[in-house]
Parts: sequence; structure tokens; C-alpha cells
Amino acid sequence: MRFKEEQKERIIFYLLEKIKQGKENISRTVSEEFGINQATVHSYLNELMNSGVIRRVKRGEYTLVVSEYEYTLHRSEGDLDTDTYAYERCLKEHIADLPQNVRGIWAYAFSTMVNNVMDHSEAETMRVIIRRDYLDTQALILDDGIGIFEKIRSHFRMKSLDEAIQELFKGKLTTDEKNHSGEGIFFTSKLMDEFFILSDGKVFTNNRYDVSQVFDLPEMAGGTGVFMQLSNFTTKNSQEVFDMFSNVDGGFTKTRIPIKNMFDADPVSRSQAKRVCNGLNRFREVEIDFSGVDWMGQGFAHQIFVVFQNEHPEIRLIPINMSEGAARMYAHVTGTAGRLDRESQK
Repeated sequence: MRFKEEQKERIIFYLLEKIKQGKENISRTVSEEFGINQATVHSYLNELMNSGVIRRVKRGEYTLVVSEYEYTLHRSEGDLDTDTYAYERCLKEHIADLPQNVRGIWAYAFSTMVNNVMDHSEAETMRVIIRRDYLDTQALILDDGIGIFEKIRSHFRMKSLDEAIQELFKGKLTTDEKNHSGEGIFFTSKLMDEFFILSDGKVFTNNRYDVSQVFDLPEMAGGTGVFMQLSNFTTKNSQEVFDMFSNVDGGFTKTRIPIKNMFDADPVSRSQAKRVCNGLNRFREVEIDFSGVDWMGQGFAHQIFVVFQNEHPEIRLIPINMSEGAARMYAHVTGTAGRLDRESQK
């Protein structure tokens, strides 16, 4: 009996995912995937409609029911005095029925982003939009203050907004070292399934996607928008993610840098490499992720893996997910090209 219940749960979850993806011919797709007749699929669809999880758009087409809530908080009215107030007013009740690990992630992430608005943005108004369906919860936090990228650029006297965005990938970046560790955005971006910051016409994200496909963003005249999305069924928890980037004493000593997200094309120059290396002396282990990078220039590779590495032998640089082209340039500048060729012939 339990097996049948678990099988039904798997089928329904698959069914809902396909509906969210906009898949056509749902009944046939699910029927073929699980080897059940379409009448059974239709019975599941009717159950989901009766329970308010989905609704029929037209014959054979369904959509998940989405609940949306919007709040406006004002600094002048004391709404931005504590992140606890914002969390309890805007989010807490909408995730109260979710598992503890999911609630814990949201409590950390939401409070961290609200704190950024409170302490850094100088915003008068903060809007919070919460959207939830059966599978996921989304939060959008909008403020009318100083854009986050411009705040970082001007504080550190950087030449461009792009440089400010690139620093966020590393973590430990803050314009208020006395009161903040600079770890909040980094860890929040790792905890969430989808995360991006929109400000000053620029986007910081751990994922390369068109933000318009994720959330219907209100028009922004200025300020900052933070989007977060997390599965209601995620099995990860905050401590596991923190441990991935910490040493045995709990210190934030590791980071991962996604090269593809930092540059619009394959990196080639020493100046680009220097931007990658800036601030890495704050860590002891750095994973440099080359996912989606087909090739890198000799100057770029030499500056990181020879010049910077020789200057900082105590830091472990770990290139990961390198394509054949990137791996050969790495081998060339580090003097391991011959070994790479021999290993490829085995």
C-alpha cells in the first residue's frame, strides 16, 4: 500500500512540474512516462483542481494556482527598524506550513536582504512581493534607495559597475566592515534555487537566464530589486551550504568564482584576471569554475595560475569544469602541457 502511495506522489509531482513548464499533452506525457492509462492521469488532475493546486485554462491545458501578496514598508514609520518586523509581517505566515529546513533558509535569506535595505540603501520605501504555488515560493524585494552596485562602486572607487558586480561573486564584500561581514549576499545566492539582484540596469546572478522569464518585474526608476526562489520541497539546509565554504572552525575560507557569469565572452586579458584575483587573499581555497567557458587567453591564465599563485602560495587555486581548450591553456602556462598530452594518449 505504501508503495502505491509513494508512486502516486511521484506521479503527481512530475505532473505538476510539467504543468509549470508549460508542457502540452500532459495526460499523454505522464501516461507514457509512468506506464499508466490516461484516465488515471485525469483523475489526478481532477483531484488537484478540487484541492486548489491547479486550475484548467482550457481543454487539456492547466496552470498552477499562484497566491500573491504585496506589502509596502516605510522607514519614516519605523517599518525598517528591524528585519524581524519585515519577516513576520511579509513572509512568515506564507511559509508556516513548509518543512523546518525550508523555513530556516527563508528566514536567513529574507532577513539578510532586508538588512541590506535597512543599513545600506538609504531607502525610504521597501516593497515586498511574495508569490507561492504548490512547488515553489518566490520573494521580490524592491527599494527606492541607492542602487547596490553604485554603492559598492563609489565606496571602493571602482571604475565601473561591472567591477562592483564581479566582486559580489567572491563574498566578504561590504561597505560597512564595522557592522557587516560581507557574506550575506554570497551565502543567500548559494542557498536559493534562483537568485538575482537588479540595479542600475545591471544584473548579478548565479544563473544565466532572462530575468523576465522568472518574475514579472515592476518598472524600477532606481534603487535595487532582489529576486529569490526556493523549492517548497528542497532537502538542503543552511548549515550544509555554510559548511561547503567553511573550514573546521566555521570560518568563511572558501569561495567559488563562476567565470562565465563575470564576463560577456571568454576571458583573455591580464586585466580581467586581475579583477578575478582582487580580494582572493581573504580566502584559503578558491574554486575557479570554467563551466560554459570554451577557451581562455594566455595572459588571463598566466596572471591567475602563475603570477597570482606564486605571490600567494598559501592559497589553493582549484580550476574546475574546464573545457578542453581552457584545460590546454592552463596546462601550457603551468608547464603541465606535456603531462596532459601523455595522459590524453592513455
